[in-house]
Amino acid sequence: MPIAKIESLDFEGHGVARVDGKTIFIDGALPFETVTYSSYRKKPNFENAQATEIHTESFMRTEPACPHFGVCGGCSIQHMEFSAQVAAKQRVLEDNLQRIGNVKAEAMLPAIYGPEWGYRHRARLSARNVAKKGTVLVGFHEKRSSFIADMTECKVMPASISEQLPHLRKLVGQLSIFDRMPQIELAMGENVTVLVFRNMEAINAADEKLFKEYADRWNVQIWLQPKGPDTAYPLYPLDAPALTYVLPEFGIEMPFKPTEFTQVNHAVNRVMVERAIKMLDPQPGEVIADMFCGLGNFTLPIARRGAKVLGMEGSKQLVERAFEGARHNKLDHMTDFAVANLFEMTEEWLDRLGRFDKMLIDPPRDGAIDLVKAISAEHGPKRIVYVSCSPSTLARDANVLVNVKGYTLKSAGVINMFPHTAHVESIAWFEKTGPGLTKAEVAEMEAAELALREAVKAEQKAAAAAATQAKAAKEAALQAERDAKRAEKQVEKEARRARYLAEQAAAGNPVDDTGA
Repeated sequence: MPIAKIESLDFEGHGVARVDGKTIFIDGALPFETVTYSSYRKKPNFENAQATEIHTESFMRTEPACPHFGVCGGCSIQHMEFSAQVAAKQRVLEDNLQRIGNVKAEAMLPAIYGPEWGYRHRARLSARNVAKKGTVLVGFHEKRSSFIADMTECKVMPASISEQLPHLRKLVGQLSIFDRMPQIELAMGENVTVLVFRNMEAINAADEKLFKEYADRWNVQIWLQPKGPDTAYPLYPLDAPALTYVLPEFGIEMPFKPTEFTQVNHAVNRVMVERAIKMLDPQPGEVIADMFCGLGNFTLPIARRGAKVLGMEGSKQLVERAFEGARHNKLDHMTDFAVANLFEMTEEWLDRLGRFDKMLIDPPRDGAIDLVKAISAEHGPKRIVYVSCSPSTLARDANVLVNVKGYTLKSAGVINMFPHTAHVESIAWFEKTGPGLTKAEVAEMEAAELALREAVKAEQKAAAAAATQAKAAKEAALQAERDAKRAEKQVEKEARRARYLAEQAAAGNPVDDTGA
């Protein structure tokens, strides 16, 4: 088995080593460790592997608290000390900004983090009847597998939910549709916990009785979801409080439905919103855009500070719910919401919305490249706060804001929304400090970049063709060498036979050599 020295950690939490000029990404390995590894995927330029033995332990290594670590795919870096996890994520952010974005923040912010365990207030658990094991499994998928981990607890979920896992297995196993119940979605609010069961067939009276008994015992509300998320409805109890989360600093209570997107970590979300609003610094009389606003997680706190806010989102349903949230918090006079495909934004379309003093951007993992390209280099918002769940797309978009649109990256920092996972959320503050490039300059730059990409592509193609020719020439030379050796052996064979025939003839034992 090969041995490697781990040099660093990649953005997915794998140890990175280089062996014979090849990069090896090793699960379960930490920087400064020497490990034996076994590869499970081999490519020409890299390999993915699993550490099988740790010879020299890193000072970052700690004992995982969860008994299912290494099997369950839910947490990948529990073996790394908590503060080291946060530091590693900060390095990932800095590296992406520099390498992909060609930018550097004037200041790196202290990381936002909260409780190490029991933080996950949302989860989607899989359920499956496993005949070979004679039981129903409920939990997350195994690492690199479609199988469900055989879980009896989960440290990152609140204890009140973790202890239910064995009982949820028993409940599903007792249902008439135990093999048609593939998913249980958890949503926790301030005053109620909801479990949404994805029922692919209708339940019967006995199933309903089981659900009601479970809800009473564990003080949860049961919902059913016969088809898509929009079909989810409460089963029991019907008089349970509505799901809400609160943002105490802003006096905000946010209603939501169990299948709607909200942050999984309520404690960190509060701190994140507080920092974002402090960085944005909304003032009475300002007009601010909240792009990818969702339910209004940032929109309503901005409005609470006295600014007028337009929240934009691609989902009509989320926009309707954002309007409801604004009315619930008596902020509808300070807010407006609109449906828009922000992934296909143009400068002309954005200009029609009018001038914004500031902007908050909170996109999904794909980032907001079309949106930032649409921002006017001459008349863009004076301040942009960007909340990101992908350091690479943040860096890509920062490259446009800083190097094209005339912004300065004032500060950036990580948000440890998902402890014990490699997931990196971050926040960045951009301030308008220059005019940016003209459209002609942008067109010239893009043409130069395209020409460079085409040149690199042509060079790679030529190198590949040369490599193919060299390989063909080498194979032809080897074939010629093999043919020459075969011919040489044939000549030797014929010479040996001629000598043999001559010897037999001399001894008076002629051999008939006329046949085949």
